[in-house]
Amino acid sequence: MKTAVVILNYNGEEHLKTFLPSVVENTPTAVEIIVADNASTDSSLSLLHESFPSVKILKLDHNYGFAGGYNRALKMIEAQFYVLLNSDVAVTPGWLSPLIGRMKRSEKITACQPKIKSFRDKKSFEYAGASGGFIDKNGFPFCRGRIFDHIERDIGQHDDEREIFWASGACLIIRAEAFHEVCGFDETFFAHMEEIDLCWRLKNRGHSIYCFPESEVYHLGGGTLASTNSRKTYLNFRNNLSIIVRNDYHGSLLTKILKRLIFDGGAAFFMLFTKGPKHFFAVLRAHFFFYGNLRRLLRERKHWQSLSETPNKSGFYRGSIVQDYFKDKKKVFGALATNLFVRQSRST
Repeated sequence: MKTAVVILNYNGEEHLKTFLPSVVENTPTAVEIIVADNASTDSSLSLLHESFPSVKILKLDHNYGFAGGYNRALKMIEAQFYVLLNSDVAVTPGWLSPLIGRMKRSEKITACQPKIKSFRDKKSFEYAGASGGFIDKNGFPFCRGRIFDHIERDIGQHDDEREIFWASGACLIIRAEAFHEVCGFDETFFAHMEEIDLCWRLKNRGHSIYCFPESEVYHLGGGTLASTNSRKTYLNFRNNLSIIVRNDYHGSLLTKILKRLIFDGGAAFFMLFTKGPKHFFAVLRAHFFFYGNLRRLLRERKHWQSLSETPNKSGFYRGSIVQDYFKDKKKVFGALATNLFVRQSRST
């Protein structure tokens, strides 16, 4: 079964210099490594030609963002398994074998991720994925090893393989057939949370997603937009609202939207005093976009709901992560009530 490691790049020359050597060194020679370039204007392509002759280059004619860039690139790549790897991820010896090996042994597993740790602090988990992603009843995503901005130290507490709700786009391994079955990433997202939307659509069709911590990678993070950038705040809030409408078919949608209006209003005022007015208005703009596009989102909801089969809710958290974190002061994943997680299914 052919595997392709696909790295999306846009003006990431420095990241390629720093991180690509580990990918080339630690990836089996039988696995094709491809850099899909989103029309970079820096010297990325020259660097690849001169320093990484074994890496294949796919040139895109425009910066299509994370979602659009991958959609276009993957249509041109023939493989059974896609490994979507951020350009700011360093991999370790033997990183790929546990991931592809487990997927080959169980056709039930559609997608997976490794344990993702911080490149800056290698003893800590990394924000974007940690040891697997989950989602609560109000549509808030969190990770095993990271809840909101609280990041855990890795002391082996999340080393068991586990079925999760979503896998991080920083290092996402997915069956090509399944990726195209659900039409890939939604390009209206541009960046941030598109992998959660993709995974939720897969879960609604009964697919299983896992984290295999035996494999470990290190992610720099913030390579596209830093947490201090208000555009990142805008995209996160906007896209999070979109994934709820498109994918959450349990309970009253109106109730969920009203709850999010309250939660997001509180978050906006919190950001006003902690991050500044740009972030406050970013949340407002996200809601204005959402309500302006609600009719389109409802049409998409109807479409995807019609294609839903027997949903796999493993990794869904029936509690409120907002209440747990801010009211009950449960800052780590292990403090959450285990009975509120939808029971895992077995991978084999």
